[in-house]
Amino acid sequence: MDKPRRGVVLVGHGGIPKDYPRELMTKLRAMEAKRRAGGGPPSEEEIELDTTLRRWPRTPKTDPYQAGLEALAARLKASLNGDLFAIAYNEFCAPTVEEAVETLLAGGATAITVVPSMLTPGGSHSELEIPETLERLRAKHPGVELRYAWPFDLGQVASMLAVQLKRFQT
Repeated sequence: MDKPRRGVVLVGHGGIPKDYPRELMTKLRAMEAKRRAGGGPPSEEEIELDTTLRRWPRTPKTDPYQAGLEALAARLKASLNGDLFAIAYNEFCAPTVEEAVETLLAGGATAITVVPSMLTPGGSHSELEIPETLERLRAKHPGVELRYAWPFDLGQVASMLAVQLKRFQT
C-alpha cells in the first residue's frame, strides 16, 4: 500500500481589511444576524457580500492579520518535511477551510490534518464550525483521512506563554 500523501491546513480567524467599505460590512453583518435569528441558509445577496469581502485585495498595511498568519504559516511550512500545505480562514478572508482542503486534495493529498491558530477552548470557530466543515468533507471524500489537531494541550500552551513572558521580564 502506498504511503499517504500528507497535507496540512493552518486555519486563522481572518480579519476585515482596513479599506473595506464600512457600509458593505454593516449590510453583511445585518444580513447574517437576521439569518441567524430566523434560521435557514444565507441569501444570494449575503453570499455575494461575503465573497466580495473574502476576495477583497489585501496588503500587509490593509490586513495586518493576514500578513501575520502568512508569516506564521511560512515558519510552520518549513518544518513539515515537504507535506502539502495551505492556509485557510474562518471568516472575512479566502480561502475557506473547505476550499483549502479541496486544493490539497487536488494536489494529491490523501491524509490532511487541519490545525487552527485559535489555542483556547470556547470559541465557535474551533469548537463548532471547523468540525462541521470537516464532517461535510469526510462525507464528500470518504477515502480521505481528515484529522483535526484540536483541542490544544493547555499545559503546552501555558508553557509557550511562560517562555514568551520570560522574554519580556528579563
